[in-house]
Amino acid sequence: MKTIQWYPGHMAKAMREMGDCLALCDAVLFVLDARAPASSYNPKLTELLGGRPVLYLLNKADLAGDGAAALLACLRGEGRAALCLNATERSEERRLRAAMQAVAAERLARRREKGSSRPARFLVAGVPNTGKSTVINLLCGERRAQVGDKAGVTRRRQWVRCGEFELLDNPGTMPPSFSDQLLARRLACLGCISDEILALDEIALFLLEELFARIPGGLKERYGIEGGTPAEMLDAVAARRGFVLRGGEFDYERAERAILDDFRKGRLGAVCLDGREDLVSVGLCGGGQGNGR
Repeated sequence: MKTIQWYPGHMAKAMREMGDCLALCDAVLFVLDARAPASSYNPKLTELLGGRPVLYLLNKADLAGDGAAALLACLRGEGRAALCLNATERSEERRLRAAMQAVAAERLARRREKGSSRPARFLVAGVPNTGKSTVINLLCGERRAQVGDKAGVTRRRQWVRCGEFELLDNPGTMPPSFSDQLLARRLACLGCISDEILALDEIALFLLEELFARIPGGLKERYGIEGGTPAEMLDAVAARRGFVLRGGEFDYERAERAILDDFRKGRLGAVCLDGREDLVSVGLCGGGQGNGR
């Protein structure tokens, strides 16, 4: 399978500038995709935080099912501040604001003792397409940050005032390299890596295998899949959706894009691709680090 590597120049620049901006921030909102929180975690971002308090947001939790709740418990068991969230729901705003207040409370108290009354400042960080801009728009109550369904929509940083908070929106940033290609492939399935650099046939076959192991009912309901190899399952997708070329051959490219699109938009059912062992492998669980560093 083709090795996945995606670290365009604007991301390297964003990582450098983010380190400079952290001096202006009290805390960090680290946005992860609840369907694969370990895969969507960038350890290089954590290295920049300098001990600042972190609130881990497992966003898109409505697409992740019970698996996200189990991983949330793992994070909290390490003493990390974490929250499952669906940032597209207005009703989530109150829970998010309360969690942010709790995370920043100690730093705000120290600053107020010195006579400062400025709002709490949060750096919003994460890999592309985890929903950072959607989180900002939830807090602002209006469309203040650009939102899209593909990686790399936000290309510049901006300060946004949201009531008692000031948020620094940043471009999504990847690690310079992926040490675990399994997690990289899951990240690709989520749409966090530009499809243009991927071997979509390999990613689609990988995704079918992952989904059949976790939610076979979703594949059966939408595509009539009851088993078989990943290639045979892709044939079933093409047949069910009518993706047939002149001459009777299946249009595999359309079938591959369909399975990825259906997964990304939750049409196959809620599923979490990562497990506790994946959180351990990236250092989010099992190390007892506690404060998010």
